Amino acid sequence: MTLDISKYPTLALADTPEELRTLPREVLPQLCDELRTYLLKSVSHSSGHFASGLGAVELTVALHYVYNTPFDHIIWDVGHQAYPHKILTGRRDQLPTIRQKGGLHPFPWREESEYDVLSVGHSSTSISAGLGLAIAEAKRGDNRKVACVIGDGAITAGMAFEAMNHAGDVHPDMLVILNDNEMSISENVGALNNHLARLLSGNFYTSIREGGKKVLSGAPPIKELVRRAEEHLKGMVAPGTLFEELGFNYIGPVDGHDVEELVKTLKNMRNLKGPQFLHIVTRKGKGYEPAEKDPIGYHAVPKFDLSIDTLPKSSATKPTFSKIFGDWLCDMAEKDDKLMAITPAMREGSGMVRFSKEHPDQYFDVAIAEQHAVTLASGMAIGGYKPVVAIYSTFLQRAYDQLIHDVAIMNLPVMFAIDRGGIVGADGQTHQGAFDISYLRCIPNMVVMTPSDENECRQMLYTGHMFEGPTAVRYPRGSACGAEIEQEMTALPIGKGVMRRQGEKVAILNFGTLLPGALEAADTLNATVADMRFAKPLDEELVAELAKTHDVLVTLEENAIAGGAGSGVIEYLMKNRLCKPVLQLGLPDYFVHQGTQAEIHEELELDGKGIEAQIRRYLAD
Repeated sequence: MTLDISKYPTLALADTPEELRTLPREVLPQLCDELRTYLLKSVSHSSGHFASGLGAVELTVALHYVYNTPFDHIIWDVGHQAYPHKILTGRRDQLPTIRQKGGLHPFPWREESEYDVLSVGHSSTSISAGLGLAIAEAKRGDNRKVACVIGDGAITAGMAFEAMNHAGDVHPDMLVILNDNEMSISENVGALNNHLARLLSGNFYTSIREGGKKVLSGAPPIKELVRRAEEHLKGMVAPGTLFEELGFNYIGPVDGHDVEELVKTLKNMRNLKGPQFLHIVTRKGKGYEPAEKDPIGYHAVPKFDLSIDTLPKSSATKPTFSKIFGDWLCDMAEKDDKLMAITPAMREGSGMVRFSKEHPDQYFDVAIAEQHAVTLASGMAIGGYKPVVAIYSTFLQRAYDQLIHDVAIMNLPVMFAIDRGGIVGADGQTHQGAFDISYLRCIPNMVVMTPSDENECRQMLYTGHMFEGPTAVRYPRGSACGAEIEQEMTALPIGKGVMRRQGEKVAILNFGTLLPGALEAADTLNATVADMRFAKPLDEELVAELAKTHDVLVTLEENAIAGGAGSGVIEYLMKNRLCKPVLQLGLPDYFVHQGTQAEIHEELELDGKGIEAQIRRYLAD
């Protein structure tokens, strides 16, 4: 689907930032209106991240209008808000392909465009990267400017404050823009505040402030008076106190939807020396009322009809694994008031909405702070409680040290409910849950469970909760397998697998929800299938038996082959001198691109036909 650009006459004149900068400033509001409408219609036809981009239209236009991109650097954090940026940087006609196999990447991506300075997917990286760039550009001396755009959610991460603390010490020329879409200080936004922002960012005020500090540096009482006068002048902008203390010159909050005022303020700030902080207030979902009212629901959307005020309901008849977890959490909390559930800002995605409402005293959303989430859990465990950390596989990577140092070394009873294990689909390389089995399996004291269906997932969650040590249950994104769910919860024997099919010569050792494909392949090959259930501890007795009674072992997992569960099988065989050919099937040694789960499974030959084909090729060699 390609939209008729003739219906967007101003936008048609701004296919690149160079073209945008030739337009008179007075047409920018019209350009923003057309850009927002184009984004609305495009994403509603193709699916994708939605509300964040709608809120960042004016900011995107103003940045590319003021800054000489791509010579100047604009860094987006996280990238959900970067769809308007893609539209204005030569990718307008490709937008309908976003998040699809072979299409535009869902986030800024260096390989895709010279305007994408930093490849991103995880949050809170922009200020650190921007500081590094600012230091590099200062050494090069070619006067490139650096601007970082960070959302109010992303700035909750410790990494963002670590970067600002360092920037305040290094004092580079750089701009950090906080895109605040919570509307928590909307009453401060208006004509007077815009005027104040221009005043505070202008040459007159800057020269008075810096000159006054130099002149009065030898007179402490008067210097203190000047400082207090400055703070009084900034009395309307109390949110800036923290950023000022970190060494930034704070400006704002300003109206993020007034493009002409943004341009004026950015032009002033572009040439200021030292670290600058611009606080803008926007409305997530701006321009589409349903998204404004429900920015979380409209964060990422399927294809939908703009004329209907609700998103289409999922046609899936099976519950998602996230819902299986959420239901278990509620059921378990009814039985155990020691259960504490922690999420790093992923309440909806992790299936915890119901739990947060029914058990608010046992629910903790720590914002985008994965490291804190894990160590918070360790403190709760030391205090006698049973914490459950609900976290995506790709985000648990960010708290690896805490997992080892603060949980595993002390052998604390913390359970990690790891969602999005394996291929996630449209979000691509940064979000694939490719490594968790590998990085968990090498940690002493860890128990790592890989359920093959939703009932096994429920029982494993119970098993982990009852275990007196660190555990992890990893399950995939999307719909479950259709297994009957037993409401009664039973702890599984630790480190024991089960036989699913008895065959000859070839034994498939399955770890996780690729089991249906394994059984499909086994039917044509007359192979044995074992549901191993545990990546750690491994069912060594079962592995030894299969090795003795079969010619070839095949390990199957939706995790990187390198260091994964299959590697554990080989380690055991070699240690015990059980020489047997082993074919490891799993994710390859490269970052897997975007596409639907079915498309990627087929491409990587991890569906039933692919598994069979890989085994047949191995046997033929």
